[in-house]
Amino acid sequence: KTITTAAVAALARDRGSRVAVVKPGQTGVLPGEVGDLDDVRRLALVDDLHEHVRYPDPLAPAAAARVSGLPALDLRTSVAAIRALADARDLVIVEGAGGLLVRYDDDGTTIADWARELGAPVLVVAHPALGTLNHTALTLEALAHRGLTLAGVVLGSWPDEPDLTSRCNIRDLETLSAQPLSGALPDGAGALEPVEFLLAARAGLEPALGGIFDARDFRLRND
Repeated sequence: KTITTAAVAALARDRGSRVAVVKPGQTGVLPGEVGDLDDVRRLALVDDLHEHVRYPDPLAPAAAARVSGLPALDLRTSVAAIRALADARDLVIVEGAGGLLVRYDDDGTTIADWARELGAPVLVVAHPALGTLNHTALTLEALAHRGLTLAGVVLGSWPDEPDLTSRCNIRDLETLSAQPLSGALPDGAGALEPVEFLLAARAGLEPALGGIFDARDFRLRND
């Protein structure tokens, strides 16, 4: 998710857009340590970064808050901060922690609630390997049940030499989402330098996200 977030941000910055990236809840990182937003800064060269709360244990935010004794992230406060950012930005990207229904507090607040409150489309990042169809189908079903808008599905770590499962999953993921893939970013993209990363982002994301990725061509090349 973080690499895809960085790719969307890099393309927006390259177009001259004013872009901010928000990570409402960061877990598994101590104060002063490198977190997901530091990876976004390194790869996308975006400095308008906002982390609302950080917990040291590598758990879902709700569990991490309980274990640490720190307060859970407040949805309304976080949403208000994001709206304030959006007033002066062309694009604000919000990256969740874990999947769509991972809890941020003991009341069951999830990143889906951020999307609903903000009226934001949701870009789903899927792994290409075995097991992705069930995970993605459940995520898409949860999105639809909550009346949220699907921005697209991106394969977040496409291997240099995809196996049969990964290649077959392309068509099945498109069937599940009822639309072509929105992109496929190469495995190892997070280790690239910013210039090379921008090129990978452009090749790996569709025009709606600022790139040149062609889902039909990608599907045919991997049939």
